[in-house]
Amino acid sequence: MKYPNARIVQFAKIPIAGHVKTRLIPALGEEGALQLHQQLVRHTWRSLNTAQLARVELWRDQNIASSFFDDLSPPVNSGHVQQGADLGERMASAVVTVLERCDAVLIVGSDCPQLDAAYIESALQALYESSEVVLGPASDGGYVLIGMRRAVSQLFVDIDWGSDRVLGQTRCRLQALECSWHELSERWDVDRPEDLQQLQALDLF
Repeated sequence: MKYPNARIVQFAKIPIAGHVKTRLIPALGEEGALQLHQQLVRHTWRSLNTAQLARVELWRDQNIASSFFDDLSPPVNSGHVQQGADLGERMASAVVTVLERCDAVLIVGSDCPQLDAAYIESALQALYESSEVVLGPASDGGYVLIGMRRAVSQLFVDIDWGSDRVLGQTRCRLQALECSWHELSERWDVDRPEDLQQLQALDLF
């Protein structure tokens, strides 16, 4: 591992039909959206682990046993469960927990198939060389990655999660807190029907 004291945290929802990729259900149906969610979780988990940059932890959104996670390759060795009422609280809790035992953390979702080794390495490099926070902007106004080497929990409070204002609000908060941060190049994630054409062009599944 190039960064043995860092951790990469992958957030993933328990795969339940009708509860994952809900904005894609009109285009794919409940079962199609579920299958796509599972494919994206598998792809992200495999890519992050194959990169061999830092240890990867999978944090599920509910404390429910899932054979899907049990069957992931490489095996999931941690039973972490996200804690909090909304996405902000869940990310803040994960950051604080991980930084109690490591010196840097990246949090990524399971929706961005472009999270390759080079992108992850550039995020870790930014944290270790110059910045307290690193952001991977998303084309929909959010972000696909956030990393920290100190817990800046204020970045997760009073943010309009799920809107196109997330990235802008986060930048404003970073400025107000006088945090040093680095932004990576923009990526897109798979959330809306219009994202499916880009995904198909990648020919991943």
